[in-house]
Amino acid sequence: MIEETRGKLVLAAREAFGRLGYADTSMDDLTAAAGLTRGALYHHFGDKKGLLRAVVSAMDAEMDERLNAASATPDLWGGFVGRCRLYLETALEPDIQRIVLKDAPTFLGADYLETSRRACHTSLTGRLSMMMATGVVRQGDAETLAHMINGALVDAALWVVEADDPAARLANAITNLDLLLSGLKTPHRN
Repeated sequence: MIEETRGKLVLAAREAFGRLGYADTSMDDLTAAAGLTRGALYHHFGDKKGLLRAVVSAMDAEMDERLNAASATPDLWGGFVGRCRLYLETALEPDIQRIVLKDAPTFLGADYLETSRRACHTSLTGRLSMMMATGVVRQGDAETLAHMINGALVDAALWVVEADDPAARLANAITNLDLLLSGLKTPHRN
């Protein structure tokens, strides 16, 4: 029952935050859409910001699953590049744009950003270390490269979102991502 109530609130909030934005979402309308009371929201999440944290956490978990699926291939390099491209492609998804890329950093602040960055850096560092160990990419400091690649991806995603023509900007970003990443690859490796 507890998980069902939390799930209803998260689902209703994701829809409302994605459609209206965090600031313009009424808690009364959101809880009514979920068939629950404001008291249920406060009981499970503390406040509206706590609910936003839960929505972003669920979206991050979904995104991680998608990124892991994109990189689950025996071709370590192809999987890595596919993962990076997919991250940029998600910037065209309206709920990712509004909730994850715009509202979460604005309303959840530095704590959210640091936690999210740390998880991305850890994942990228592991992937880069594995590719270095198997000779797929050049030797370097995996942690430093992870910070640099993650920074480039996040900044490019934000750049795509703010464009008048996001699809054209995404295509440009992906072409140049390939150029950027190609410098990591060990010469003459497929």
